[in-house]
Amino acid sequence: MIGPLTQRRTIVVAGNPNTGKSTLFNALTGGSVKVGNYPGITVERHAGTLRLPDLTTAELVDCPGTYSLSARSHEEFLALEAVAGLPPIGRPDLVVVVVDATQITRNLYLTLQIIELGLPVVVALNMVDQLQSAGITIDAAAMAKALGVPVVPVVARNGTGVDQLKRQIAAILHAPQRVRPSWNWRPRSAKLRADVDAVSAKIPDAWADGDLERRDALALWAMLSLDDEDELRDVPTELRAVVRERRATADADGRELEREIIQSRYDWIDAHEAEFVRQTRQVTRFSDRIDRVLLHPAGGFLLFLAIMTFLFQALFTLADPLIGWIEDAFAFGQAALRDAMAPGLFADFLVDGVIAGIGAFVVFLPQILILFLFLGIMEDSGYMARVAVLMDRVMRAMRLNGRAFVPLLSGYACAIPAILATRTMDRQRDRLLTMLVIPLMTCSARLPVYGLLIAAIVPPGDRAPLQQGLLMTAMYVFATLMALVVALVLGRTMLKGPRVPLVIEMPPYRLPQARIVLRSMWQQGREFMTKAGTIILACSIAMWLLLTFPRDVTLSRDFGAERAILEATLRTSTTGDLADLEQRIAALDAEELGERTRASYAGRIGHVIEPALTPLGFDWRVGIGILGAFAAREVFVSTMGIVFGIGSDADPEDALLRARLRAATWPDGRTLFTPLVCLSLMIFFALACQCMSTLAVIARETRGWRWPAFTFVYMTALAWLLSFAVYQGGRALGFA
Repeated sequence: MIGPLTQRRTIVVAGNPNTGKSTLFNALTGGSVKVGNYPGITVERHAGTLRLPDLTTAELVDCPGTYSLSARSHEEFLALEAVAGLPPIGRPDLVVVVVDATQITRNLYLTLQIIELGLPVVVALNMVDQLQSAGITIDAAAMAKALGVPVVPVVARNGTGVDQLKRQIAAILHAPQRVRPSWNWRPRSAKLRADVDAVSAKIPDAWADGDLERRDALALWAMLSLDDEDELRDVPTELRAVVRERRATADADGRELEREIIQSRYDWIDAHEAEFVRQTRQVTRFSDRIDRVLLHPAGGFLLFLAIMTFLFQALFTLADPLIGWIEDAFAFGQAALRDAMAPGLFADFLVDGVIAGIGAFVVFLPQILILFLFLGIMEDSGYMARVAVLMDRVMRAMRLNGRAFVPLLSGYACAIPAILATRTMDRQRDRLLTMLVIPLMTCSARLPVYGLLIAAIVPPGDRAPLQQGLLMTAMYVFATLMALVVALVLGRTMLKGPRVPLVIEMPPYRLPQARIVLRSMWQQGREFMTKAGTIILACSIAMWLLLTFPRDVTLSRDFGAERAILEATLRTSTTGDLADLEQRIAALDAEELGERTRASYAGRIGHVIEPALTPLGFDWRVGIGILGAFAAREVFVSTMGIVFGIGSDADPEDALLRARLRAATWPDGRTLFTPLVCLSLMIFFALACQCMSTLAVIARETRGWRWPAFTFVYMTALAWLLSFAVYQGGRALGFA
């Protein structure tokens, strides 16, 4: 019997994408997963506890999926750091390499690279239940003999072989052995040997860990990964220099350095694969037949649009009732808390600051959960890989990745879950570029603003609905075009990067596992609530403070005295007068709230920024609305209701609010909300990042405020410039 381990060990699970690596990880950990981030990067690090047969435990780390250890982006470099244990990540005690039994040739390349690093390795030969349908048989014992490492057949989806894998892991941890495959990876030519020796000498000692063969393996990695267009950080300058020198020497000799290195591994695979793999018959896979339809340039695209239309509609149809229930629950809680507490500043802070702030991010949860439910189903079924391939040509023209299409489309519902959906993208540059343009998509929060302003532009009449619909459509088209233009500009300037071809595994179609999909959905929702939610709450409280203070302001009337008279009359009035008196009290409250808001710090800021807004056709009252909308764009409508003395419960259909807007004037008597001003204001809202929640999520995903600040500045500047062009250009053309 194997005795318990004396210290906690670290095991890394590595493998190609779509090999069932995460499914096996979940099967080994039993769901005890902790989600964090790798040092200095936003890529998630999943770690869990593995219970071994001797009742001891080890930490199991899920390495990012990769086709090889070659890396030209920092995210891809994580695979090497995690597997090899480069600083600051500690060296693992064991690597479990997950190999798709139906795609063994392609998967063995990564396996050989990991073995080269001199680490204890066990191969988990996954999906062996699909070998018969693929017309393949694999001799696991012969494969283990050829590789020189243990090979355990498993079916991660149903747990077959998982216990045997745990026993093998425990055995290796108790008696780790240094192994080598039967092939000789060493360079076969003197020139390549010289290249490896030169680069090997510059590998940092902390990376090599005193192992000469490991040093050579890392030298081979460097020659395949480092070039003038890579995005890697923290790579020694002298290592880059020697790689550049050896590349130049090879080019001068007419040698293809990369091919020499890569070909030696594939030569070994070709020579030994027949020892353990038998192709019993040629079969046309079910996935291949479906791909003829789903990847068709025309039919596949139309089908994808139909699927996304269903997903998009589901975000509205399924989320709206849940959002309504959440809003009603918070409204009930606010009312109950206000009734239970004595009137005063503290009660207002709890009700309108804290409780309303919590509601400001909880209300997004239904959309986030539903989006990640559908994305999880699409990913686990194998369809998401086809989407990336289908859309890659279109997206690359705009300097975006094929996987960017789904997050961008999700931005029409809400930018927050859309930004979270960029986690499906591999490269940080692609994720960042997509995050920076998602806020330009016309989210549902803009619709109340558009609805109010379009109603002010289009006068009532028989053709009003048609004209209003055309204007709404025009705003959607405008925002989409602007997002694509901005992506093109940023992709060629600040976020310029090499055009990396989309390399993606085409997994066979599978029935999604509810447990895996639901767990992923819950993890995403929980992370949003605990991390981004705290930032949103802080911003919400800050906005409440700006709109509430100072308290000791001079009002134009004694609202308290007038309210006391009306309430006294209400207590003694007849039933027929009650409705009228209640309306008069509500109107008085709304007028007082409007005056206090205009005198608040937010109102004062509105006056301060009025000179910057006047060229756009806006006055200080619109400025207050813009500031209030920073909490959430749709708040602009209720803020306008407060500013114009109607009340915070105003909505886009409120006839009185529309009338007040049409009647609003400048001090010189000019109409404020002309059609041209309303159009300018819609352009501003289409482009400005008036959403602190969006900025909070970008801060969470980029682990800092640099990119949220850039997003706010560039979108605000773009909104101001185009609103200025629309308003001043319209005036120059003679429009009122």
